[in-house]
Amino acid sequence: MSIEGASTYRMVIESDLRNVQRVEKMTEKIATYMNFSDEDKDSLAIAVTEIVGNAIAHGNKKMKDKKVTIDFKYKDDVITVLVQDEGAGFNENEVANPLEPENLLKESGRGIFIVRALMDQVDFIRSANGTHVRLVKIKKLKSS
Repeated sequence: MSIEGASTYRMVIESDLRNVQRVEKMTEKIATYMNFSDEDKDSLAIAVTEIVGNAIAHGNKKMKDKKVTIDFKYKDDVITVLVQDEGAGFNENEVANPLEPENLLKESGRGIFIVRALMDQVDFIRSANGTHVRLVKIKKLKSS
């Protein structure tokens, strides 16, 4: 698969958590191609794998007949990743704040909080056929 000269790339994966590693490798490959810093590559990979993992586990309930579609759009200094599952959807505003005292010791519920901290823009779009999450990362100018 060649990403050079392209500006988009699509992956469609089964709802199997073992596929998250494939998505992570592609995310890192595109970020490397765009000359993102190591820190930004790591941030992007963490955010994308978290959202894809959530799409598989929570959105599609690990049902292998349901797919997760990952669309990468990359141009100039911006990568946009759109992750779509085939689940019933959810309201991101109803996810408990992990910084609230009653949630500090919970083992889950931090993913969306972390993703928002790592990305420049995060949008949740609910539709009749699943949830779409748009992640945007802008390449930082290198300081001299």
